[in-house]
Amino acid sequence: MQRKVVLPGEQIEERKGRKLGSNVYPENDNVFSKVLGITKVNENEISVIPLAGVYLPRIGDGVIGKILEVEISGWSVDINSPYIAFLHLAEAVDEFVDTSRTDLSRYFNIGDVIFCKISKVTTNKVVQVSMVDRNAKKLYKGNMIKITPSKVPRIIGKDGSMINLIKNKTGCEIIVGQNGVVWLKDGNKTKAIEAILAIEKKSHIIGLTEKIEKMLGE
Repeated sequence: MQRKVVLPGEQIEERKGRKLGSNVYPENDNVFSKVLGITKVNENEISVIPLAGVYLPRIGDGVIGKILEVEISGWSVDINSPYIAFLHLAEAVDEFVDTSRTDLSRYFNIGDVIFCKISKVTTNKVVQVSMVDRNAKKLYKGNMIKITPSKVPRIIGKDGSMINLIKNKTGCEIIVGQNGVVWLKDGNKTKAIEAILAIEKKSHIIGLTEKIEKMLGE
């Protein structure tokens, strides 16, 4: 699958009978982008994912990802981005592993949720993640919600003040990924989710902390 950044009005490819997805338009037999975004081109469809509100990986970010595939030397990971990340075996497991004899799904299997760090982003947007971090771990059970990635700092608050308020008032274990994925477990998850979504929606309001504290106290 081809992925590159395109400007509004920029030609992507010839259509060649393929289906037109979102944010594109045809002209003669060529396909153009309607928005600034990242192309999604395969043998069946041409579309563009808008960059506004999309998570673009940065080295050092802590993200919540889901294992998509178990491969020969590691795992493909969905990090809520136009780009799929790769978790290499050496960045995930301390012990020596003979890949010819070991099924890597014993460590991470399809559907597993992990908190990991972005360790590499190339100019071609090849993204790698790592479990070599004291906070990195597999996340068991729990629920996940997605928010606009740019709102993550507001959800966390200064020195963690906002997210700690939600944790203390609801009794939830909560982990917030820089990629806009929030994982919650135990406690009053419904109340916690309501508060998080309210912060996302009203992040521009002055005195938001007091409003959220009042909401959680009701």
